[in-house]
Amino acid sequence: MAALTATAVAVVPLGARPASAIAHGEDAADGAYRFSARLTMTGLPVAGGGTRDSWCSGALIAPRWVITAGHCFRTPDGRRVSRVVAERTSVTVGRVDLDGRDGHEADVVAVRQADGVDVALVELDTAVTGVVPLRLADVPPVAGEVLRLTGYGLTAADAAAPPQRLRTGEFIVGRVGADAIETSGRRPRADTSPCPHDSGGPYFREPAHGTPVLVAVVSTGPGCPHPGPDFSARIDVLGEWIADTVAPSPGPRWLPAGVGAGAALLAVAVVWRRRRAGGRRRPSLAQVGAGAGSTCAGRRT
Repeated sequence: MAALTATAVAVVPLGARPASAIAHGEDAADGAYRFSARLTMTGLPVAGGGTRDSWCSGALIAPRWVITAGHCFRTPDGRRVSRVVAERTSVTVGRVDLDGRDGHEADVVAVRQADGVDVALVELDTAVTGVVPLRLADVPPVAGEVLRLTGYGLTAADAAAPPQRLRTGEFIVGRVGADAIETSGRRPRADTSPCPHDSGGPYFREPAHGTPVLVAVVSTGPGCPHPGPDFSARIDVLGEWIADTVAPSPGPRWLPAGVGAGAALLAVAVVWRRRRAGGRRRPSLAQVGAGAGSTCAGRRT
Protein backbone atom coordinates (compact mmCIF):
# COMPACT_ATOMS: atom_id res chain seq x y z
CA MET A 1 0.00 0.00 0.00
CA ALA A 2 2.96 2.32 -0.50
CA ALA A 3 0.95 3.96 -3.26
CA LEU A 4 -1.08 5.75 -0.58
CA THR A 5 1.94 7.73 0.55
CA ALA A 6 2.79 11.21 -0.67
CA THR A 7 5.89 10.04 -2.51
CA ALA A 8 6.25 11.24 -6.10
CA VAL A 9 8.14 9.36 -8.76
CA ALA A 10 9.85 10.59 -11.89
CA VAL A 11 7.92 10.78 -15.13
CA VAL A 12 8.97 9.39 -18.49
CA PRO A 13 9.42 12.27 -20.95
CA LEU A 14 8.24 12.05 -24.53
CA GLY A 15 11.84 12.18 -25.66
CA ALA A 16 12.40 8.79 -24.03
CA ARG A 17 9.87 7.29 -26.48
CA PRO A 18 7.58 5.37 -24.09
CA ALA A 19 5.09 2.51 -25.58
CA SER A 20 1.29 1.81 -25.85
CA ALA A 21 -1.22 2.19 -23.04
CA ILE A 22 -2.36 -0.06 -20.14
CA ALA A 23 -0.13 -2.97 -19.20
CA HIS A 24 -1.55 -6.31 -20.40
CA GLY A 25 -4.55 -4.56 -21.92
CA GLU A 26 -5.67 -4.76 -25.55
CA ASP A 27 -5.92 -2.41 -28.50
CA ALA A 28 -9.18 -0.50 -28.76
CA ALA A 29 -11.09 -1.20 -31.98
CA ASP A 30 -11.14 1.50 -34.65
CA GLY A 31 -13.86 4.01 -33.85
CA ALA A 32 -14.39 2.74 -30.29
CA TYR A 33 -14.52 4.88 -27.13
CA ARG A 34 -14.23 8.11 -29.11
CA PHE A 35 -14.75 10.18 -25.96
CA SER A 36 -11.24 9.11 -24.84
CA ALA A 37 -8.74 11.97 -24.81
CA ARG A 38 -4.98 12.42 -24.83
CA LEU A 39 -3.56 15.56 -23.21
CA THR A 40 -0.10 16.45 -24.54
CA MET A 41 2.05 18.82 -22.48
CA THR A 42 4.97 20.42 -24.34
CA GLY A 43 7.55 22.44 -22.45
CA LEU A 44 6.76 21.57 -18.83
CA PRO A 45 9.10 23.40 -16.42
CA VAL A 46 11.25 21.19 -14.21
CA ALA A 47 12.90 21.91 -10.88
CA GLY A 48 16.31 23.47 -11.37
CA GLY A 49 15.48 24.86 -14.80
CA GLY A 50 14.76 23.46 -18.23
CA THR A 51 11.64 21.74 -19.57
CA ARG A 52 10.32 18.31 -20.45
CA ASP A 53 7.36 16.94 -22.39
CA SER A 54 4.70 14.58 -21.04
CA TRP A 55 1.07 13.56 -21.42
CA CYS A 56 -2.02 12.35 -19.58
CA SER A 57 -5.23 10.56 -20.51
CA GLY A 58 -8.77 11.81 -20.05
CA ALA A 59 -12.31 11.89 -21.45
CA LEU A 60 -14.59 14.37 -23.17
CA ILE A 61 -17.57 15.18 -20.92
CA ALA A 62 -18.93 18.25 -22.73
CA PRO A 63 -18.16 19.79 -26.15
CA ARG A 64 -15.50 22.09 -24.69
CA TRP A 65 -14.53 20.21 -21.53
CA VAL A 66 -12.27 17.22 -20.81
CA ILE A 67 -11.88 15.53 -17.43
CA THR A 68 -8.52 14.19 -16.24
CA ALA A 69 -6.44 13.73 -13.08
CA GLY A 70 -5.80 16.87 -11.05
CA HIS A 71 -2.11 16.06 -10.67
CA CYS A 72 -1.65 16.37 -14.44
CA PHE A 73 -1.42 20.12 -13.79
CA ARG A 74 1.16 20.85 -11.13
CA THR A 75 4.18 23.02 -10.46
CA PRO A 76 7.73 21.56 -10.48
CA ASP A 77 7.48 21.11 -6.70
CA GLY A 78 4.31 19.01 -7.07
CA ARG A 79 1.54 21.50 -6.18
CA ARG A 80 -1.68 21.05 -8.16
CA VAL A 81 -2.74 24.31 -9.82
CA SER A 82 -5.76 25.61 -11.74
CA ARG A 83 -3.83 26.78 -14.77
CA VAL A 84 -1.93 25.48 -17.77
CA VAL A 85 1.65 24.74 -16.68
CA ALA A 86 3.34 23.71 -19.93
CA GLU A 87 4.22 26.08 -22.75
CA ARG A 88 1.46 24.35 -24.69
CA THR A 89 -1.15 21.78 -23.67
CA SER A 90 -3.21 20.24 -26.46
CA VAL A 91 -5.95 17.63 -26.46
CA THR A 92 -6.73 14.94 -29.03
CA VAL A 93 -10.23 13.44 -28.87
CA GLY A 94 -11.81 10.68 -30.95
CA ARG A 95 -8.58 9.27 -32.38
CA VAL A 96 -7.87 5.64 -31.52
CA ASP A 97 -4.76 5.51 -33.73
CA LEU A 98 -2.63 8.57 -33.05
CA ASP A 99 -1.05 8.22 -36.50
CA GLY A 100 -4.51 8.71 -38.04
CA ARG A 101 -6.27 11.91 -39.03
CA ASP A 102 -9.73 11.34 -37.55
CA GLY A 103 -10.99 12.98 -34.39
CA HIS A 104 -10.31 16.48 -33.15
CA GLU A 105 -7.41 18.49 -31.79
CA ALA A 106 -7.74 21.56 -29.57
CA ASP A 107 -5.65 23.63 -27.16
CA VAL A 108 -6.34 23.90 -23.44
CA VAL A 109 -7.21 27.44 -22.38
CA ALA A 110 -8.23 26.92 -18.74
CA VAL A 111 -7.90 24.38 -15.92
CA ARG A 112 -10.15 23.89 -12.89
CA GLN A 113 -9.10 21.70 -9.95
CA ALA A 114 -11.62 19.86 -7.77
CA ASP A 115 -11.33 20.68 -4.09
CA GLY A 116 -9.71 17.80 -2.22
CA VAL A 117 -10.16 15.23 -5.04
CA ASP A 118 -7.56 14.30 -7.67
CA VAL A 119 -9.67 15.52 -10.59
CA ALA A 120 -9.32 18.45 -12.98
CA LEU A 121 -11.46 19.84 -15.78
CA VAL A 122 -9.80 21.44 -18.78
CA GLU A 123 -11.49 23.87 -21.14
CA LEU A 124 -10.76 23.66 -24.86
CA ASP A 125 -10.38 26.59 -27.21
CA THR A 126 -12.84 25.04 -29.68
CA ALA A 127 -15.86 22.79 -29.20
CA VAL A 128 -15.52 19.15 -30.20
CA THR A 129 -18.30 18.12 -32.58
CA GLY A 130 -19.23 14.69 -33.84
CA VAL A 131 -18.11 12.94 -30.63
CA VAL A 132 -20.68 12.04 -27.97
CA PRO A 133 -19.38 13.15 -24.54
CA LEU A 134 -19.10 10.54 -21.83
CA ARG A 135 -22.00 10.66 -19.39
CA LEU A 136 -21.30 11.17 -15.68
CA ALA A 137 -22.30 8.76 -12.93
CA ASP A 138 -24.74 10.07 -10.35
CA VAL A 139 -24.83 6.87 -8.29
CA PRO A 140 -21.82 5.52 -6.38
CA PRO A 141 -19.74 2.56 -7.53
CA VAL A 142 -20.10 -0.68 -5.57
CA ALA A 143 -17.64 -3.42 -4.70
CA GLY A 144 -17.67 -6.15 -7.33
CA GLU A 145 -18.81 -3.84 -10.14
CA VAL A 146 -16.99 -4.29 -13.47
CA LEU A 147 -15.66 -1.17 -15.20
CA ARG A 148 -13.74 -0.55 -18.41
CA LEU A 149 -10.68 1.69 -18.63
CA THR A 150 -9.18 3.41 -21.66
CA GLY A 151 -5.86 5.22 -21.77
CA TYR A 152 -2.87 6.35 -23.82
CA GLY A 153 -0.21 5.44 -21.25
CA LEU A 154 2.54 2.84 -21.34
CA THR A 155 2.40 -0.95 -21.42
CA ALA A 156 5.20 -1.15 -18.82
CA ALA A 157 6.88 1.36 -16.54
CA ASP A 158 10.15 0.98 -18.48
CA ALA A 159 8.61 0.89 -21.98
CA ALA A 160 10.72 2.61 -24.63
CA ALA A 161 8.38 3.58 -27.50
CA PRO A 162 5.70 6.29 -27.66
CA PRO A 163 2.02 5.30 -27.41
CA GLN A 164 0.39 5.26 -30.82
CA ARG A 165 -2.93 3.60 -30.05
CA LEU A 166 -5.64 3.73 -27.40
CA ARG A 167 -5.66 0.69 -25.13
CA THR A 168 -8.34 -0.75 -22.89
CA GLY A 169 -9.09 -3.41 -20.27
CA GLU A 170 -11.71 -4.47 -17.74
CA PHE A 171 -11.37 -3.91 -14.00
CA ILE A 172 -13.30 -4.86 -10.90
CA VAL A 173 -14.11 -2.45 -8.07
CA GLY A 174 -12.75 -3.29 -4.62
CA ARG A 175 -13.05 -0.93 -1.67
CA VAL A 176 -15.11 2.22 -2.17
CA GLY A 177 -13.98 5.31 -0.28
CA ALA A 178 -15.60 8.70 0.17
CA ASP A 179 -13.68 10.14 -2.78
CA ALA A 180 -11.72 7.22 -4.25
CA ILE A 181 -12.03 3.56 -5.17
CA GLU A 182 -9.76 0.56 -5.63
CA THR A 183 -9.82 -1.15 -9.02
CA SER A 184 -8.04 -4.39 -9.93
CA GLY A 185 -7.41 -5.99 -13.32
CA ARG A 186 -9.99 -8.48 -14.58
CA ARG A 187 -9.60 -8.89 -18.34
CA PRO A 188 -7.61 -9.68 -20.46
CA ARG A 189 -5.55 -10.65 -17.37
CA ALA A 190 -5.60 -10.34 -13.61
CA ASP A 191 -2.51 -8.12 -13.82
CA THR A 192 -3.97 -5.77 -16.43
CA SER A 193 -3.17 -2.38 -14.90
CA PRO A 194 -2.81 1.34 -15.59
CA CYS A 195 0.71 2.60 -16.31
CA PRO A 196 2.46 5.98 -16.43
CA HIS A 197 0.56 8.46 -18.63
CA ASP A 198 -2.75 6.68 -18.00
CA SER A 199 -3.40 9.34 -15.32
CA GLY A 200 -6.89 10.75 -15.79
CA GLY A 201 -8.01 7.83 -17.93
CA PRO A 202 -11.74 7.08 -17.57
CA TYR A 203 -13.14 4.07 -15.73
CA PHE A 204 -16.68 3.69 -17.03
CA ARG A 205 -19.70 1.43 -16.85
CA GLU A 206 -20.39 -0.27 -20.16
CA PRO A 207 -23.99 -1.52 -20.26
CA ALA A 208 -24.65 -4.19 -22.89
CA HIS A 209 -27.41 -2.10 -24.46
CA GLY A 210 -26.84 1.33 -22.98
CA THR A 211 -24.65 4.40 -22.84
CA PRO A 212 -21.19 4.33 -21.17
CA VAL A 213 -21.13 6.19 -17.85
CA LEU A 214 -18.00 7.67 -16.25
CA VAL A 215 -17.39 6.36 -12.70
CA ALA A 216 -13.79 7.34 -11.85
CA VAL A 217 -10.48 8.52 -13.29
CA VAL A 218 -7.01 6.99 -12.81
CA SER A 219 -5.12 8.56 -9.92
CA THR A 220 -2.22 6.42 -8.66
CA GLY A 221 -1.04 2.92 -7.81
CA PRO A 222 1.92 0.51 -7.74
CA GLY A 223 4.34 -0.01 -10.60
CA CYS A 224 2.90 -1.70 -13.67
CA PRO A 225 2.03 -4.35 -14.61
CA HIS A 226 0.80 -5.77 -11.33
CA PRO A 227 -2.10 -7.74 -9.83
CA GLY A 228 -4.18 -6.09 -7.13
CA PRO A 229 -5.59 -2.61 -6.75
CA ASP A 230 -4.89 0.78 -8.23
CA PHE A 231 -6.56 3.89 -6.88
CA SER A 232 -8.97 6.14 -8.75
CA ALA A 233 -10.93 9.31 -8.02
CA ARG A 234 -14.73 9.04 -7.89
CA ILE A 235 -16.87 11.18 -10.19
CA ASP A 236 -20.36 10.77 -8.71
CA VAL A 237 -19.42 12.97 -5.72
CA LEU A 238 -18.44 15.83 -8.07
CA GLY A 239 -21.67 16.27 -10.04
CA GLU A 240 -22.56 19.71 -8.71
CA TRP A 241 -19.01 21.05 -9.08
CA ILE A 242 -18.75 19.74 -12.64
CA ALA A 243 -22.10 21.24 -13.58
CA ASP A 244 -21.12 24.62 -12.09
CA THR A 245 -17.74 24.54 -13.85
CA VAL A 246 -18.97 23.78 -17.36
CA ALA A 247 -22.08 26.00 -17.07
CA PRO A 248 -22.29 28.86 -19.59
CA SER A 249 -22.32 32.32 -18.04
CA PRO A 250 -24.61 34.20 -18.23
CA GLY A 251 -27.54 31.84 -18.73
CA PRO A 252 -29.00 28.73 -17.15
CA ARG A 253 -26.68 26.12 -15.72
CA TRP A 254 -25.84 23.39 -18.24
CA LEU A 255 -25.88 19.91 -16.79
CA PRO A 256 -23.70 17.32 -18.53
CA ALA A 257 -25.59 14.24 -19.72
CA GLY A 258 -25.98 11.76 -16.90
CA VAL A 259 -25.84 14.22 -14.00
CA GLY A 260 -29.20 13.67 -12.36
CA ALA A 261 -31.00 15.85 -9.87
CA GLY A 262 -29.67 13.70 -7.05
CA ALA A 263 -26.01 14.31 -7.84
CA ALA A 264 -25.70 17.26 -5.48
CA LEU A 265 -27.23 15.24 -2.66
CA LEU A 266 -24.90 12.34 -3.38
CA ALA A 267 -21.92 14.64 -3.04
CA VAL A 268 -22.98 15.24 0.55
CA ALA A 269 -24.83 12.09 1.51
CA VAL A 270 -22.80 9.29 -0.11
CA VAL A 271 -19.78 8.75 2.10
CA TRP A 272 -17.79 5.73 3.12
CA ARG A 273 -16.64 5.18 6.64
CA ARG A 274 -14.86 1.95 7.42
CA ARG A 275 -14.32 1.53 11.14
CA ARG A 276 -13.16 -1.50 13.04
CA ALA A 277 -13.04 -1.92 16.77
CA GLY A 278 -9.48 -3.04 17.41
CA GLY A 279 -7.29 -5.08 15.09
CA ARG A 280 -5.20 -3.83 12.19
CA ARG A 281 -6.89 -1.36 9.86
CA ARG A 282 -6.31 -1.22 6.13
CA PRO A 283 -4.88 2.09 4.86
CA SER A 284 -7.38 4.87 4.21
CA LEU A 285 -8.30 5.93 0.67
CA ALA A 286 -8.52 9.57 1.75
CA GLN A 287 -5.00 10.39 0.61
CA VAL A 288 -5.79 9.18 -2.88
CA GLY A 289 -9.00 11.20 -3.05
CA ALA A 290 -7.07 14.33 -2.12
CA GLY A 291 -4.34 13.58 -4.62
CA ALA A 292 -1.75 13.52 -1.85
CA GLY A 293 0.16 10.60 -3.27
CA SER A 294 -0.71 10.96 -6.92
CA THR A 295 1.08 12.91 -9.54
CA CYS A 296 1.08 12.51 -13.27
CA ALA A 297 4.67 12.36 -12.28
CA GLY A 298 3.41 10.30 -9.43
CA ARG A 299 3.78 7.10 -11.40
CA ARG A 300 1.15 7.74 -13.94
CA THR A 301 2.88 10.31 -16.19
